[in-house]
Amino acid sequence: MLLLSGSAREPITKEGLLYHIHLKPGDVPRYVLLPGDPGRIPLITKFWDESKLVAEHRGFVTYTGRYRGTAVAATSTGIGGPSTAIVLEELLRAGADTFIRVGTSGALWNHIKLGDLVISSAAMRLDGVSKIYVDPEYPAAASYDVLLALIEAAEVLGVRYHVGITASSDSFYVGQGRPGFRGYLPERWRGIERKLKELNILNFEMEASTIFTLAGIYGVRAGAVCVAIANRATDEFDPEVGLVDLVRVANEAVRILHEWDALREAREKKYLSLKLVLEAARESERRL
Repeated sequence: MLLLSGSAREPITKEGLLYHIHLKPGDVPRYVLLPGDPGRIPLITKFWDESKLVAEHRGFVTYTGRYRGTAVAATSTGIGGPSTAIVLEELLRAGADTFIRVGTSGALWNHIKLGDLVISSAAMRLDGVSKIYVDPEYPAAASYDVLLALIEAAEVLGVRYHVGITASSDSFYVGQGRPGFRGYLPERWRGIERKLKELNILNFEMEASTIFTLAGIYGVRAGAVCVAIANRATDEFDPEVGLVDLVRVANEAVRILHEWDALREAREKKYLSLKLVLEAARESERRL
């Protein structure tokens, strides 16, 4: 894509960098991990074969490198849908097409223990920015191959995980049923945890619905894995639990996706199928 410097419609810097994330087209590979917190990126890159800082601007930090031979990047999104949409828009312009949210969340069910992973099959759009992009009836769903790669990674690594629908809110306090300052809590959000459980929703987080919605509109791929650091049913909270398992699964999912993508392309197939997955598994076993 040709970007014109000085355009208010496509704002970039005089150096040709995308305005917010300070990357140029071609600066990132197709696979990008998306933690909200820039402080989580060093934990992600700890497991890479190599890594380097390529951009840091306005709180958006990007590293590129390799994980088990696969080119990968990690970019922080900040908190909530609005900043996440900006990052996704600019990463698409920089050349990425496959995104995995790597986040924290609050479980809604007793059986989801602190430290367990929740892999989102879809997201309830309680955010605001996705509604700017498209009508509320439009689904926010994970890409099936990214979803399957996350499940496979959790299985391979022996990590406890759950799969289901996530609720995404731009609000950490009131919108997730937590009282605001001086106990303020509008009627709509009182008892929201119970209402969501009636819909069989597993967890609260803040970015998946934006990522899934934009990925659907733009025809790219997205998934999300979050670790439960809180449980609203048991009133537990531990912000440090399970983070290593979280990033290990996200990294391994990228490697698995790359393997599947390579086989799919070699077979000249547009879509991943169970047959191709089994073929990839057999080829991996032969290499071992």
